[in-house]
Amino acid sequence: MKLSEYAKKMGVSYRTAWNYFKQGKLNAYQTHTRTIIVKEDVCPSDKKVAIYCRVSSSENKNNLEFQKNRLLDYCTAEGYKVSKVVTEVGSGVNDTRQQWLPLLQDRSSSLIIVEHKDRITRFGFHAYKA
Repeated sequence: MKLSEYAKKMGVSYRTAWNYFKQGKLNAYQTHTRTIIVKEDVCPSDKKVAIYCRVSSSENKNNLEFQKNRLLDYCTAEGYKVSKVVTEVGSGVNDTRQQWLPLLQDRSSSLIIVEHKDRITRFGFHAYKA
């Protein structure tokens, strides 16, 4: 598909999609007429993901936005459709956080994307499948 179609399908601007192409983040090529073609396997339309962002204290609350933007960029580059974005302020030691448990029980997303495993929990990583 053309880069413009890819951008529309992924919900990003053409310029953002072009930047992804230039950075080598897309499985795409440029024809002799300079048209950029994105290979279809980059856009799995049925792969919906949730993004989970957490900071441990309100002092770090401004880092939530940076964390969210990095994860959104990653999902766009990977071709994932983000169905839900969950942000939370709470300790990683507490595994009964108000936003985390409902997200685990929500079956509408096939994956939960986190920036680092310590965003899920401080201990007991073995309980979660990577």
